[in-house]
Amino acid sequence: MSEETTNELSRLEEEGELAADYLEELLDIADLDGDIEIDVENGRASVEIISEDPSALDHLVGEDGEVVDALQELTRLAVQTETGERSRLMLDIAGFRADRKADLQDLTHEAIARLRATGEPQKLEPMNPFERKVCHDVVASEGLRSESEGVEPRRRVVILPAEDVDTDTDSVDEAEEA
Repeated sequence: MSEETTNELSRLEEEGELAADYLEELLDIADLDGDIEIDVENGRASVEIISEDPSALDHLVGEDGEVVDALQELTRLAVQTETGERSRLMLDIAGFRADRKADLQDLTHEAIARLRATGEPQKLEPMNPFERKVCHDVVASEGLRSESEGVEPRRRVVILPAEDVDTDTDSVDEAEEA
């Protein structure tokens, strides 16, 4: 492993530790039981709050993951305050994001099957940047192209047949890479 890779890994592990400290304080304030797991995945720190009783963490997930999204942003800001650098940390609570990712992969595969059967572009439901990135990744792995259209919070993924691709259009916008 090169020194540069080692330094990057150490920086991401530090992000995870800072995030874990912040989240442990949050759990203490809210008087919630939960364990925190830290990892580095796909070039970013990954932190998950888990519990023996996952339903005990439901209010930290919120409806459609709205609370976990907000907590992720707050955690990123806390890490940025400590490091002085922007964080791309991913937060999962009680497996919500992991489950949502699997559901989105299935949904995207179904849309790809419809596209292949009909030849028609497939528009998916509006999604947040994390969800759109999951869909774009599935589309790319199937050798097809996708793009995002619309404006937040109604931004969605459109899956295109290979011949309908506009070569001047990026398949993943900058926000979705974050």
